[in-house]
Amino acid sequence: MTAIKHALQRDIFTPNDERLLSIVNVCKAGKKKKNCFLCATVTTERPVQVKVVKVKKSDKGDFYKRQMAWELRDLTEVDAKDANKENPEFDLHFEKVYRWVASSTAEKNSFISCIWKLNQRYLRKKVEFVNVSPQLLEELPKAEESVPSGESQIVAGGDEDALDDYQELNAREEQDIESMMEVCEYAISNAEAFAEKLSRELQVLDGANIQSIMASEKQVNILMQLLDQALAEVDNIEGKLLSYEEMLQSVKEQMDQISQSNRLIQISNTNNGKLLDEIQFLVNYMDLSKGHIKALQEGDLSSPKGIEACINASEALSQCMNVALKPGHEKLMAVKQQQHLFSELRDAFARRLTNHLNNVFVHQFNHFSHFKMSIPQFYRSSCLSLPGHDQSSTLSQHTAELTLPKHSPLHRDLLRYAKLMEWLKNTQREKYEGLSRTYVDYMTRLYEREIKDFFEVAKIKMAGTSKDGKGKFATLPRKESALKQETESLHGSSGKLTGSTSSLNKLAVSSSNSRRSQSSSLLDMGNMSASDLDVADRTRFDKIFEQVLSELEPLCLAEQDFISKFFKLQQNPTLAQGENVDDSDGAVHSRPPSEQRHSISEKDMVRMMMNKIFQSIETELNSLIALGDKIDSFNSLYMLVKMSHHVWTAENVDPASYLSTTLGNVLVTVKRNFDKCISGQIRQMEEVKISKKSKVGLLPFVTGFEEFAKLAEAIFRNAERRGDLDKAYIKLIRAVFNNVEKVANESQKTPRDVVMMENFHHIFSTLSSLKISCLEAERKEAKQKYTEHLQSYVINSLGQPLEKLNHFFEGVEARVAQGVREEEVSYQLAFNKQELRKVIKEYPGKEVKKGLDNLYKKVDKHLCEEENLLQVVWHSMQDEFIRQYKHFEGLINRCYPGSGITMEFTIQDMLEYFSSIAQSH
Repeated sequence: MTAIKHALQRDIFTPNDERLLSIVNVCKAGKKKKNCFLCATVTTERPVQVKVVKVKKSDKGDFYKRQMAWELRDLTEVDAKDANKENPEFDLHFEKVYRWVASSTAEKNSFISCIWKLNQRYLRKKVEFVNVSPQLLEELPKAEESVPSGESQIVAGGDEDALDDYQELNAREEQDIESMMEVCEYAISNAEAFAEKLSRELQVLDGANIQSIMASEKQVNILMQLLDQALAEVDNIEGKLLSYEEMLQSVKEQMDQISQSNRLIQISNTNNGKLLDEIQFLVNYMDLSKGHIKALQEGDLSSPKGIEACINASEALSQCMNVALKPGHEKLMAVKQQQHLFSELRDAFARRLTNHLNNVFVHQFNHFSHFKMSIPQFYRSSCLSLPGHDQSSTLSQHTAELTLPKHSPLHRDLLRYAKLMEWLKNTQREKYEGLSRTYVDYMTRLYEREIKDFFEVAKIKMAGTSKDGKGKFATLPRKESALKQETESLHGSSGKLTGSTSSLNKLAVSSSNSRRSQSSSLLDMGNMSASDLDVADRTRFDKIFEQVLSELEPLCLAEQDFISKFFKLQQNPTLAQGENVDDSDGAVHSRPPSEQRHSISEKDMVRMMMNKIFQSIETELNSLIALGDKIDSFNSLYMLVKMSHHVWTAENVDPASYLSTTLGNVLVTVKRNFDKCISGQIRQMEEVKISKKSKVGLLPFVTGFEEFAKLAEAIFRNAERRGDLDKAYIKLIRAVFNNVEKVANESQKTPRDVVMMENFHHIFSTLSSLKISCLEAERKEAKQKYTEHLQSYVINSLGQPLEKLNHFFEGVEARVAQGVREEEVSYQLAFNKQELRKVIKEYPGKEVKKGLDNLYKKVDKHLCEEENLLQVVWHSMQDEFIRQYKHFEGLINRCYPGSGITMEFTIQDMLEYFSSIAQSH
């Protein structure tokens, strides 16, 4: 190892002005053994820099190379792993932890000792040494530590031989040497003579020192005598001190007794202070004032001041009863008496408060129920408008105006007791729950009456009875009163409607003054003679339905807000973890019961109370929806839009509210009715039968789809559930397409192309005017089908006016297709020039005009007047005729060149024929 050390010093560190102090042969822990050396070095120049250098032997030779170096000031920790057992492993913590395994424990200990000494001298002990044996961490001599850093600091340990060979001069020694060298002229030029001179002077000084020591013997003897006298004096002083000590011992015993007495007095004072604190604590926190006791026993629960006094007293009582007593307090008789007093006050006040609130509930219920009237009574009263009848808050006038009574006065009166209800909830849970049940029972009966009467009026108004008695039923014959009787029979029922749409449709009558069928379809909408009546009916229905929802919404929100405030039930504005909203119909579904909490949360209590109080709302809404669907199946469009908007509004206010949940469930029914309506229209399309004796024209469900789309676009403008309408559009338009083709194939009186052309032209016009984005592909398809069948009808019809000429040139084209050259066609017997002239003579201009006139009349018989396509078809025939004429002329020029054969009428003649025929009709 010494040879390696000298080699490293010579080859690596000397060229860099560094001195090698310690070396250890190591390899990295946990990896293949690739040995290297860790070296501790210092620079020879100031300021001194201390480094740890990693040196590795080259793979290609015996020389060493410097691989990595770390400043010692970057070292934070040295971990020797075990201070008691020999272990070659150790860690150095620089910017990261380096784990090493030394070749021997001795080398590791020597290296760590050197690092410790360098740390002591240069780093002011900044490095932390962990699991290092105390023997390795030796303190440096004080003389060495006193030497200033940077002047003569030399590392002890490591390489002892190297350190003994060199000792740095201090500043004073350097000055002395420089002064001696300045006195001697040949100090530099002749060092040996200078050294001899110094040696001689040193011998002279040694001799002088010896003589001085020998001359001072007398003074030494005198000094010894003085020391003997001093020792005697010390013995005398020690004797006196012993006597003083004996006297002080008795004083010490007396002071100990005094100290013991003072300590007992201090303990007694401390105990008295703690006892006083405990008594003060109990007096402060377990004492209820007489005013509070009187308020709890006799306080007026009807006046605002009395309620405020009772609230303050109940809060003070709760603080006294809930005070955190320290261990042992409950054993005190005074504490037991106070707790017993508090319990009696709490129970008595809870009974008094419960009885008072029960009386308030009964009084308010009787007040609101006093003006309860039957539907015929309040309806008559609202129609007669008796003078002096000014009960604006009564149920009759509210319901006659299709409004629900407001319970804000009741809520305002009861909210004064909200803090007392909170106190009752925290102290007497059973009485609190009993009051909750009592309130729910009374309000359930009150709301059930009001809501039932409210919905009865809404149903009568929907069915056609208005406040002035001039409704739809006034125009019905006596035998049609079944619908009115069926509607009025709903009074007093649970709100469920039975029967199907078809049963209501049977009420239609055949007389001219009778009301049309209550159920609508695309077939009915095709005949819009009663359009004004339909618009008026649906507009009134839309207003009534919107009024119903607008009245229910604030009623439910106000009641839920009151319940949460009065009964102190906090609600979470977001959906519970166990709930999710179905995007298809907006219904709220819950997790299985096994996944719900065992204890009922406050939000669940609010929901249970609201479900109990308004248990009739969902049933009545479903009944109203069923009636609206019976009156007119297209009312489901209005209901879907209105219900979706109110569900969206309710979810924005509070997604977990009773209103949001209930309206979401009802929205499912509305969506099903809407889907049922669409399916019914499709089914009626498929069941359409056409007359075999008359022309088809525009199919009723095609014009009906146009009216349906216009109605739906007006209803669903800016609606939240536009996607439902788009899906319905797709289903309806595909059904229209399929059934148009079906009717066209079955048509006997009208050509198939005419049926397809007229109906798809109407569909294309409808979709183009409405600009429904989801039907853009169907619009293009309708245009394509219209164009194709128009062209097909024109081509098939034009083959008849020049029938023989068409057949002749078809034969010519067939010969050319078989390989006969065009100029050789005239040599064919059946297609020579004579045959061509014969065929052309059969079609003079007059004959052509006559054929075109007959064609116009035939086309006019095929086409219907509603779509007004006659001129379009006639113009297309003109273009096709001209195209055929030019085609015939081209064949004559190519197949009969130089023959001079031409048609007996020109293109200009044809234009005049078409124009005159169109004008004459």
